[in-house]
Amino acid sequence: MTPDSRRLLPSDAPVTLIDATGEAVGAVPDDATLLRSLGALITARRLNDQAYALVRQGRLAVYPSSHGQEACQVAAAQVLDAADWLFPTYRDTVAAVVKGVDPVEALSLLKGDWHCGYDPYEHRVAPHATPLATQLPHAVGVAHAARLRGEPTVVMAMCGDGGTSEGDFHEALNFAAVFQAPVVFFVQNNEYAISVPLSRQSAAPSLAHKGIGYGIPGERVDGNDMAALLTVLGAAVQRARAGEGPQLVEAHTYRMQAHTNADDASRYRDEADVEAWVQRDPITRLRAYLRDRGALTDDVDAGFTAEAERAAAHLRDGLNQDIEPNPEDLFAYVYASATPQLREQAALVADELSREGAR
Repeated sequence: MTPDSRRLLPSDAPVTLIDATGEAVGAVPDDATLLRSLGALITARRLNDQAYALVRQGRLAVYPSSHGQEACQVAAAQVLDAADWLFPTYRDTVAAVVKGVDPVEALSLLKGDWHCGYDPYEHRVAPHATPLATQLPHAVGVAHAARLRGEPTVVMAMCGDGGTSEGDFHEALNFAAVFQAPVVFFVQNNEYAISVPLSRQSAAPSLAHKGIGYGIPGERVDGNDMAALLTVLGAAVQRARAGEGPQLVEAHTYRMQAHTNADDASRYRDEADVEAWVQRDPITRLRAYLRDRGALTDDVDAGFTAEAERAAAHLRDGLNQDIEPNPEDLFAYVYASATPQLREQAALVADELSREGAR
């Protein structure tokens, strides 16, 4: 049991260090750190927009954009060490890319070419989780195993506000708290679970308050403030690594575009609400701060844009390649040893393909 329940309470308002105008209102990370983050943000925005275009061109089956909430994803990856694990959702492609995954490989799943598209162990990034919150117990398991082995590994377990309504979320928090697993639960509260607003999902004062019942300290942070995200998430990772157990961080942000390309967001939210969040854009905010300090010059900014274009071209070229799938791969990498049901399904597909080839 925690000796002081007051330490579990999140702040009354989300932590903000750089306001929407680009003015510092608290102690911020150094310029070099923020410049690195700005470059990643600009590339992330470009990759988001390129992926959306590839959906319209038929090169991606679906894409859940994180346009407008890229700061959450960049910060989540940047505060981790190379040996730490990241467990992303379907909307967290940017976080996976910042952690080192090739964007073409990261999007192979959403193109329909492969089960995952990359080796999770190479960069310690778990496969994108499409079902809500199912990755959270897995993340806790990895963190618990690392603790048992005496490794300094921390796990960043990401989910959205909708994911906090799932049973897996609560089971993961309870297990992590009881066994003091070194995991940071990072909730990106972008106001909507598809078409359901937060007010219809939870009656809690904030999603960060949900940790109290499990003995997990919570914190709230401005999800469009890169400086605050790096500071709050970085501190949470440090506490988890130091043996202080799991941490819960809620970032307040907004999903600027539709849930996916298959969604019509105009049916359930007002355009004026979207426009209000444009003024809080994380790139605009960080640019203004760094330019005011003289740390961001036109040449540096142009370099960031050029790098973003190179990343977009790489993604475009990679996903424009047609791949001839092997139907047997559907069954080859599901289990280490195929189950009887899987072998039966593989035989049915092989028989059907054989008969089609004989026609």
